[in-house]
Amino acid sequence: MLPALTASVVLVVSTILVLYETLRLTSEHLAELPVPPRARILVVVLMTFIGHTIAVWIYAGAYWLLVLQLGIGAFAGAPVTSFEDCLYFSVVAYTSLGFGDHFPTSHTRLLAGVEALNGLLLIGWSASFTYLAIERYWPLHGKARAHRAARAGQGVEPEPARERLFPPAPGA
Repeated sequence: MLPALTASVVLVVSTILVLYETLRLTSEHLAELPVPPRARILVVVLMTFIGHTIAVWIYAGAYWLLVLQLGIGAFAGAPVTSFEDCLYFSVVAYTSLGFGDHFPTSHTRLLAGVEALNGLLLIGWSASFTYLAIERYWPLHGKARAHRAARAGQGVEPEPARERLFPPAPGA
């Protein structure tokens, strides 16, 4: 039980740090990107996906090491015999999908439960980050259009429905 508890703490801390650094670096460099607002939002989504993918791979590596190499814990159901099986189980546990074709037994149950809770929290955190990025960059779509039209010497009337759904940012 102590190895599973220790592994759980190490995995939670490491995956939090991975996602933290992914979001921090994304946040710091997003404004510097010479791309339109739509592409910046896509960068945020892709970077959060990469952060979660790394976290899943970290857990998969832990299952592979603990269960398949060290014999600490086990799986039942469909046989777990390779890293790919561990990766599949990790994705299912991290996202709380829970197909049930592989299921943990022994000390692996603690690790899988912690992974599900950790995934839930990290997914919520990245969803909040994505919302904040969208809130910041979404209103710039209209500004970019207005700037292009101004350069072309045209007047652009604001779209009434757009103004109602996405009012201009304060001070804009």
